[in-house]
Amino acid sequence: MTRAMGAAMRRIHVGNALSAFGLGFTVPYLYVYVAQVRGLGAMTAGLVLAVFAVAALIVLPFAGRAIVRRGPLPVLLAALVTAALGALSLGLAGNATAVLLSAAALGAGQAVMQPALATMIVDCSTSETRSRAFAMQFFLQNLGLGVGGLIGGHLVDTTRVSSFTLLFAIEAAMFLLLVVVMATVRIPHAPRITDAPAASAKGGWKQLLGNRAMVQLCVLGFVLFFACYGQFESGLSAYGVEAAGISTSALGTALAANTMMIVVAQFAVLKFVERRRRSRVIAGVGLIWAVAWLAAGYAGLGHGSQEMATAAFVSTYALFGLGEAMLSPTVAPLVADLAPEGMAGQYNSAFALVKQLALAVGPAVGGPLGASLHAPYIVTFLLFSLGITVLALRLGRRLTAAQDQPWAAAKTSRVVARSGAPAEPVSA
Repeated sequence: MTRAMGAAMRRIHVGNALSAFGLGFTVPYLYVYVAQVRGLGAMTAGLVLAVFAVAALIVLPFAGRAIVRRGPLPVLLAALVTAALGALSLGLAGNATAVLLSAAALGAGQAVMQPALATMIVDCSTSETRSRAFAMQFFLQNLGLGVGGLIGGHLVDTTRVSSFTLLFAIEAAMFLLLVVVMATVRIPHAPRITDAPAASAKGGWKQLLGNRAMVQLCVLGFVLFFACYGQFESGLSAYGVEAAGISTSALGTALAANTMMIVVAQFAVLKFVERRRRSRVIAGVGLIWAVAWLAAGYAGLGHGSQEMATAAFVSTYALFGLGEAMLSPTVAPLVADLAPEGMAGQYNSAFALVKQLALAVGPAVGGPLGASLHAPYIVTFLLFSLGITVLALRLGRRLTAAQDQPWAAAKTSRVVARSGAPAEPVSA
C-alpha cells in the first residue's frame, strides 16, 4: 500500500467510525421519540422504522450507477448532506408527515453511505490488504455504534423534547463534520487482481446478473443477513423473552456480549481467516451459527435452570459475534474482487440492497415465529445456518484462486516473478 493510499484509508476509517457513531446515537431511541416524546403513537413510530427500510430499497439501485459514473466521493458527500438534513429536521418535526419525510431523508442518506465508503476502501486497498481494511471498518462500525448508543442514552430525557432535539442536532453535526473530513480525501486507484473479470461495455445490472458467482454470493448474503442480523432485535429477542424467560437486562447483556466478541476477537480472527479460502471461512460461519441456534434452543426448550438458560442465550449472541468477525474480512472483499474494473460501486450497492431486503424480511418472518412457535423457529434457523455452509461450498467451486484465496495467489505470483517458473495451482 502506497503512502497516498494509507492516508486516504485513515480518513475513510474515520468516516466509518463517525457515521456509525451518528447511527448509534439516535436509532435506539427513535421509537420512543416518535411514539412517546412527540406523542404520535406506536403506529407512526412503526411506520418511521419501515420508512428507513423502504428508503434504502428505493435509493440503493440508483446509488450503484451513480458511484460508477461520478465516483464514490461525490455520492458519499451528497448522502452525508441528505442524512444531516434528515437528522436535523427529524429533531424539529412535530407532526407525522414531517417525521416520515425526515426519516426518509435520513434513511436514504445512511443507506448510500455504506456502498460509497466500501467502494472507497476498494479503491484504496490491494487484494492483499483488503481483508484487513474491511475488518478495521467492521471493528470501527461496532465501536462507533456502541459508544454512540451509550452517550446518547445519557443525554435523552423522555420528559424533555429538547433533549431529543439536541440528540438529532449532534447527529447532524457528525455527518457535516464527516463532509469536511472526507472532502479532503484523494482516492488512488489500486491495481486489480490479475484474473478479475473484464468489464463489459454494457455494464450495469445486466452485466451483474450475468456474473453467476456474484448472483450466488447475493443469494448467500441474503441467507446470512436473514438468519443472523434479521433476527437480533426481532425474532431472537422475542424468543428469548417468551420461551426462555430472559429479562430485559439479560437481553441487554446478550447484545453487549455480541458487540464485545466482535471488538475483542476481530483482529485475532483476522489472522486466522485471511490466509484461508473465503468460501470455507463462510462455510465455517454457518456451522458456528448452527451451534448458536442449538444454544438458543437449549435456552428456551431445554428445561434447565434460569441461570443456565440465560447463559446459553448470552452465548448465542456471542457466537453470532464470532461469526460476524469472520465474515467482515471475507464477504466484502469478495464482492470487490468479483467486480469488473470500475464496477465496484455497482456491486457494493447491489449487495447492500440484498442486505436491506434480508433485514426487511427477517423480522417480518422471525418475529411471529420467535414469539409463538418456539421449536419451529429454532429448527427453521438451524436449517438456514446449515444452508449457509452448503451455499458457501457451492460458491467456492465458481471462484478463481485469486478470488477465493488472494493471499496464496499473490504469493504464488511473487514466486513466479522472481524465478520465471510456472506457477503451481493454489491449494487450501
